[in-house]
Amino acid sequence: MSTEQTEAEKLLELRNKIDAIDEEIGRLISARATCAQEVAEVKKASLPDDTTILFYRPEREAQVLRKAMERNNGPLSNEEMARLFREIMSACLALENPIKVAYLGPEGTFTQQASLKHFGHSAVVTPLAAIDEVFREVEAGAVNYGVVPVENSTEGVVNHTLDNFMGSNLKICGEVELRIHHNLMVSDVTNVNSISRIYSHSQSLAQCRKWLDAHYPKAERIAVSSNAEAAKRLKGEWNAAAIAGSMAAELYSLKMIAEKIEDQPDNSTRFLIIGQQAVPQSGVDKTSIVVAMRNEPGALHNLLEPFHRHNIDLTRVETRPSRTGVWTYVFFIDFVGHVDDPLINDVMKEVASRCADLKLLGSYPKAVL
Repeated sequence: MSTEQTEAEKLLELRNKIDAIDEEIGRLISARATCAQEVAEVKKASLPDDTTILFYRPEREAQVLRKAMERNNGPLSNEEMARLFREIMSACLALENPIKVAYLGPEGTFTQQASLKHFGHSAVVTPLAAIDEVFREVEAGAVNYGVVPVENSTEGVVNHTLDNFMGSNLKICGEVELRIHHNLMVSDVTNVNSISRIYSHSQSLAQCRKWLDAHYPKAERIAVSSNAEAAKRLKGEWNAAAIAGSMAAELYSLKMIAEKIEDQPDNSTRFLIIGQQAVPQSGVDKTSIVVAMRNEPGALHNLLEPFHRHNIDLTRVETRPSRTGVWTYVFFIDFVGHVDDPLINDVMKEVASRCADLKLLGSYPKAVL
């Protein structure tokens, strides 16, 4: 009788091994969840009954995800490993108090995708119609956090988000970077050979301009409020298509007939997490400020000189007109570091002495996922 294992025997042995590993994974996840519950009980015991307990700690979660990526030896990618830990943490947190998150809707948008990427699928996410509504819900305490887009690598900043910070006391608590893939989709009644109009958000139409020029040069391009709204419009329109993300296709039961049609393959959008609490240092952080300047020669140079002298990396400088009329313009500045770092704190004081007004928007963990 042959001593060599048959294919069926090898597969059975490997499947038994997987079953044993799965059992161990399940046991460890349950142990972690129990430990998370114990952490919550310790927090509750140490605070007065009427105190709002912060179960979600952005800096702690960023540290856990970074460690998961550092320990990873493959074959899964670092990002995939971090995604798995993200979902485990989200489920553990929901045992005590699921996070409530408002995002710029409707359902099926990239902002919803960014919300789930950052908070996990156990968070309770709610779509709102406008960016200022997201700010209001967080300010009112109706939700714990909000998610809003702030800039796209191709089309630039989302000015409405920046403008809302000028009149708000909310803090930036985190950021999400999302690779944006646009897809052309149709409904079950669409005549693919007769597409004469294409719906999408204005930015998405701009990000797919070259592809549309090459493939649908005669189709009318109709800008709507969101990609999800574009997807919703297809039902009943036999001659229309939409450009949106894969989440919208799944949500509205549409068929993608062309994938990844964006002109720039590295197209990405950055989203901000807004909340009411300041975030302690995580070890790899960014800070955002808004600065009002007097209209005088050399104003921008004087503003940025302390950052250069102390070798602080500026990641974004954006100009917006002042809404108060007192100053001619304001600068939104992002840089590497945390305000609790003595060097950053000293630079902030020096910058404040050179400007008409300085507002700290927040120090927060640099995007992990």
